[in-house]
Parts: sequence; structure tokens; C-alpha cells
Amino acid sequence: MPEKRTFGGIVHTYQKYDPARFPSPTTPPADLVSPAMEHMLMFGNMRDLSEEELARAIRLDPSQIAGLGPSLDSLMFMLRERKRKILETYEVDSVQKSARNQYRNLGQKIQPPKKFRDWFHQAFRDEQIYDLEQLYLAQKDDTSPFAGQLVQLTDRLTDKYEIDELESKYSFTGRTSMTVPQAIEIKAELEMIDRLLKQLEEAAKNAQIGIIDMDALSQFAEPEDIANLDSLRQQVEDYVREVAEQQGLERSDRGQYRITPKAMRLFQGKLLEKIFDSLEASRTGRHQGPIIGEGAVELPATKPYEFGDSVANMDIPASLTNAMLRGGSTLPIRMKAEDIEIHRTRNTPKCATSVLMDMSGSMRQGGQYINVKRMALALEGLIRSEYPGDFVQFIEMATFAVPKPASEIAGLMPKPVTIFDPIVRLKADMSDAKISQMQIPPHFTNIQHALQLARQHLSRQDTPNRQIILITDGLPTAHFEGSDLFMLYPPSSRTEQATMREGQLCQREHVTINIFLLPSWSQSSEDIQFAYRLAESTRGRVFFTAGNDLDRYVVWDYLNRRRSIIS
Repeated sequence: MPEKRTFGGIVHTYQKYDPARFPSPTTPPADLVSPAMEHMLMFGNMRDLSEEELARAIRLDPSQIAGLGPSLDSLMFMLRERKRKILETYEVDSVQKSARNQYRNLGQKIQPPKKFRDWFHQAFRDEQIYDLEQLYLAQKDDTSPFAGQLVQLTDRLTDKYEIDELESKYSFTGRTSMTVPQAIEIKAELEMIDRLLKQLEEAAKNAQIGIIDMDALSQFAEPEDIANLDSLRQQVEDYVREVAEQQGLERSDRGQYRITPKAMRLFQGKLLEKIFDSLEASRTGRHQGPIIGEGAVELPATKPYEFGDSVANMDIPASLTNAMLRGGSTLPIRMKAEDIEIHRTRNTPKCATSVLMDMSGSMRQGGQYINVKRMALALEGLIRSEYPGDFVQFIEMATFAVPKPASEIAGLMPKPVTIFDPIVRLKADMSDAKISQMQIPPHFTNIQHALQLARQHLSRQDTPNRQIILITDGLPTAHFEGSDLFMLYPPSSRTEQATMREGQLCQREHVTINIFLLPSWSQSSEDIQFAYRLAESTRGRVFFTAGNDLDRYVVWDYLNRRRSIIS
């Protein structure tokens, strides 16, 4: 145990730290839900989260631990002093030479079998551990003298690598020589100090005490310092548990956390808050413009009565006031048509939307699928909170189109690519009982099937305001003709024609198709022209947007459509 350095005349004072109120009541609670949800969006992993993973996600105010002794700064100073003393004490030239000589001396004494002689001398001269391992594996008898010598030589070469790395990584200025085993131990100690310094520096920035390796730190710090630091770590963990429960992260019997619907709603709210914060100040309003007529919601504004207006929307106090102003104080009050004031009204029509989310193999490029899932969660949160009467449906689109509830969106992942041939021409009869979807390559893009499924679902909705939001990165590569599934790559005009026919059916049923075209490394003018033709066939539009802005564009377009419906 290194001797602890004591600073004379300095007394540890405890300020701004109250273990009963950690952190400060004025500090906003740490956001545990967003890091957990972002992890799920990226990896599609719905498994339980450990306390360590949550501890790494929190961001506390470092001022909360500023007065705790020992301070993180004092621990970092102690470690840097230990590292400085090591570097000023030893030199590595002699041990580097010794490790090199040990390897060469042993290698020169080995007499390999004749059939392996050239192989051995080449591997020995090149100093490649991989070649020596392959030579060892080529021996039929791993108990032979030559096999044992190869193991020893590999160990010597490993030591030489370790010493060479020590010399290149650290600047030694001392004069004390080291043996090879001693140098390897010092290398391990210096690397441990570097890891602890990095952990302490990170903890000093965001109070992530849980990331510090207490066992490793105990080899350098005094026991009382470790005890105080461990106490703070326990308080941080207790705080994490409390905030996690408040934010809807449910703790299981195994001590792990899982995402609950409450946490999902909280994450959606944060997404919407971020989206609307990024919009122009003059465009953040969510109210719709009023219209005159038989709407469902009365507005404070009024208008004079016109023939045909319903008296159910009459502003009685204003109408009586007009009558008294006209007729004076005589009784009874006689009301005429010109006295009547009618509340203006607005309609809140229902809107039905199907969102087609491309999860084909190409969506893995650049993490596009993450932005698609984030957009879907934001849109579902907006509709649920602002327009609960609207219908929204999410459809996963790859080789097949599959409806997905909102609870499964976070777990969606791009389909793995299973065929790497430059030209693919496949056909499968899906009416054949011997063929199942599990046997079909999953990574193609079947826009036609997704449009068909969306159109069928939207046709059941009792509203004239029906739309499809298609999010993709290029041309379709699969389509159905009856029960026959065609998978064609590079994209074929046959697939494009089948998709356009489905778009015409959407147009007949007054379903608008808006396409959000994501950028792709393979995107060409053909992709753009196809998107325009498909959207224009239903009087829809094509949006070109980077993936990071997808959620904002889709949500804002939905709001604009709501306004245009009632205006």
C-alpha cells in the first residue's frame, strides 16, 4: 500500500452536500428513460436493463459531490503522483533488450523437425505469434518436445510484445532497471492507473460514481477514502432506483429494469418536446383555424344570426344584451333575428393514417432504421395526446408487409441480407402449403404489398381523410402477382408497374400517398422519379429529408394536413 500524502494546514470541509437530500431538490431529475429507449431503438433489444447500465446513463450535477471528502480531485492527484514516481524511477531500454535476447536465444536453440524447418525459421524471423500458433496446431502430437518448445517461444514473444508496448506507451526517465516479469507488472499497474483516472475524470463531469472500479482503486487509496466514496456510490444508486420508478422503469425480482408503457409515454413526450422546440417560433401553435358552420366545438367568437344557423349554438347572454339595448328597459324583452348572436364553430374531423416503415436490408446503412422508429413513436405520441379520435396504423415493410402495434416499434430491426448475388430473380408461390415466409429471403422492399395492406385497412375507416405515409430509401424490389411473390434485384420495371397499379387503387379510394425519401448511398434519379410518379398519382407529395430530421418533418406535415382538412 503506497503511503498516503497528507497536506498540512488543510482541513476537509463538507459543504453543499446533504446526504438526506441528494441531489438538490432544485436540480431537475435525471433522464433515465431516454438512454434506455435509445438503446432499444438502436439494437432492438427488449431485454431487462441492469443497474450498472442505468448508472452509466444518468447525468447528475457534479456540484452535489463537490464537498464530499475525499474529493475526486484528491484521488486523481494521488494516482498521478503514483504514476509520476514510477516513470521517474525506472528505465526500459535494458529490459527491452533482455526480452529480445530471451526470445532470440530460445528460438536459436530449437531444432524443429525437417518438414517444419522452413516454416519455423520464417515464423521465428518474422516474430509473428499467429504463425507460431499455426505451426503448433499443425503438430499431431501436442506433447512432443517441439510442441512444448513452441509454447515457450510464444510466451517469450508475448513478453517481448508487452515490453515493446510499455516502451512506446510511456516515457520513462529513471535509471533503475527492471526484470521482464517486473516490467509486465508495472505495465499492468500503469494501465490500471490510466483506467481509474479516466473513470474519475468522467465521474467528476457527471457524478457517475457507479462507473468507478472500487476494487482497483482500493489498491492505491486509503481504506477510509474508499469507504467514503463507496457510501456516495450507494446514495447515487438509491437515487437511480427512485428516479427509475418515478419514470416508469419497473424493477424485477432479479434487480433489473424493464421498459413499461409509462416510460414509453414519457419518452414520446420528450420526443415531441424536442421536435416542437426545433420549429420556428411562429409555427409552434397546434390550434386549427375556425370555420363557420355546424362544427362540433364552439369558439368564443360570435357572428350575427343567418338563416339556417342552428340556435343550439346561440350566445344567449350576448343575444339578450342586444335585445335590451334595442328595446330599452320595457318588459317583456322581445328578441328579433338581428339580436341573435351565434357562436362560431370549428370541426375536428377524423383522420386515418397508415405509416409504412421500410425495414429492408438497406435501412441498416447509416442507422436509418433508428430514425424511422423514432419518428413512429413521436407520431403515435402526438396522435394519442392531441388527436385521440384519429386512426393510425404502423406497417413494417420488407419482403412482406406486417402490421405492428406501437408497443413493438422499438424492437423492429432491418432484415438481415441473405443473398449477395449481384443479380437476383426469384419467384415463390405463397399459396403452396410447403412454402412458408421463414423460407423466403426477408430483406427485399415490397412497397406494393404494404400499400395494399394499408389501403385495405384504411377503407374500413369512416372518414374521407385517409392518407399513407411511406418512408423508404429507394425503388421496390419485390411485389405480388396474385399469390406469386417476385423478388427482383436490381429493381425491375415489372415490380414498379405492380406498385404503380396499387397506387392507382389508392387514388380510386381517395387515399393520399406522401413519400418521405431517405438518402442512400445507392440512390439514383430513378428512385426519385419513381417516388414522384407514385405520390403524384394520388395528389401526394415527396419529401427529401435527412434521417435525423425525419421525425420533425413527418410530425409537422401531419399537423399541416390536420389544418388543411378543417380550413
